[in-house]
Amino acid sequence: MAAELREKVAHIVKGLDRYNPENLPILEKYVVLTASENLYDLEAYLAVLKTYQFRPSLFNENIAVLVFLKALTNLPHSDFTLCKCILDLGKLAQLIEEPFAKILALSELLETCQFDLFWNSLDAISDRLLNIKGFEDSIRKFVCHVIGITFQVIKKSELKILLGGLTESQVNQWIATNKWKDKGDGYVFIANQEVNIKTKNISEKITFEGVAAVMQLATNQ
Repeated sequence: MAAELREKVAHIVKGLDRYNPENLPILEKYVVLTASENLYDLEAYLAVLKTYQFRPSLFNENIAVLVFLKALTNLPHSDFTLCKCILDLGKLAQLIEEPFAKILALSELLETCQFDLFWNSLDAISDRLLNIKGFEDSIRKFVCHVIGITFQVIKKSELKILLGGLTESQVNQWIATNKWKDKGDGYVFIANQEVNIKTKNISEKITFEGVAAVMQLATNQ
């Protein structure tokens, strides 16, 4: 059934009638499926939001919340911003204070890398996360991405906090997954950031015809 629904949605989003309101129930059902089975389909999400934009009377708060929360799981990609531009989340936050205002606040905490505050604020929408499989681990992948390009060495205790207050064994799993190294002295080696810095050579090609045109212009003046 899931494969059949996925195939049907793929046909819809690639067709000319992807914003046809008659297709909305199928797309909404698919959004719920992606949340419950830890799948991701940006094209389907955008089709749903665009349909809401064209037909405000069809707006479904629960589905929209799922879409925005799923978009957060795909950071550092700009999916959340794209969704926010299609459906004015700022306006929704004013009209329907809960839960869109909280989602906006959470996105800002993630985008500004205030991860400890993010995890402390997550309880505000904990009821909404029950239907989204793998949400927290998806966020942790983003956190690890930021850590990987920022730190050379980090305290293990701080790493636990940034990853949401995980246990020792759980943190060790993330360390292994990212191929970091526990130094055994309370610190974790992430990467030699100096090695990751690459110089860039910029070369410009100037043709004779281009120089001649400039010289001719200067002569005429």
